[in-house]
Amino acid sequence: GPWPAVVMFPDAGGLRPTFDQMAAQLAGFGFVVLVPDIYYRTPGWGPFDLNTVFTDQEQRKQLFELMGTLTPEVFAADAEAFFDYLAARPDVAGDTFGTTGYCMGGRASLIVATRVPERVAAALSFHGGRLAVEDDPDSPHLLADKITAVVYVGAAENDASFTTDDAKRLEDALSGAAVEHSIEFYSAAHGFAVPDHAAVYDEAAAQRHWANTGRVFGAAFARA
Repeated sequence: GPWPAVVMFPDAGGLRPTFDQMAAQLAGFGFVVLVPDIYYRTPGWGPFDLNTVFTDQEQRKQLFELMGTLTPEVFAADAEAFFDYLAARPDVAGDTFGTTGYCMGGRASLIVATRVPERVAAALSFHGGRLAVEDDPDSPHLLADKITAVVYVGAAENDASFTTDDAKRLEDALSGAAVEHSIEFYSAAHGFAVPDHAAVYDEAAAQRHWANTGRVFGAAFARA
């Protein structure tokens, strides 16, 4: 080191062993990786099993209550703290950072790029939802003109949380704001990149996502 640093936002299931493993894999590309406990304001939450949480009514209710606490303002304030912490570490290089995330975390990644733009070099989202929702005043695409980061979106096919209409809306917003970006649909289901989401994890799509992650971050940090 020192190395560039990346914040990896987990999916709605939150911090758990599979994200320790994913962070280690990303670190192998030559980055310092921070995975936050996004629900730290609610001690004792979970843990959740993403293979059953949406069919267990009690767990589903708890999960959606937790998700509801994570507003764009919360994500932005927390990201500022994460970036300050990383910047103070002797093993971290540079004063801009990467963000990446999965499902809900993919949306968080883009939210941070719109609300803390001067500190984000590249923002990635994998099977992220609600990235460009027409009637949502907090939709990230509405602040596309604030983004200075490179943006990469790896979407899932047949995903109600990010449809082809959403992709077109996001594409138009990013292009209109002259943001360097790429939006790709993977031939895999929502959740394809997270290994413990066994029902939908797709090894080929996951490997493709790792290749694109390394490529996009590598290029962005080389210019930063």
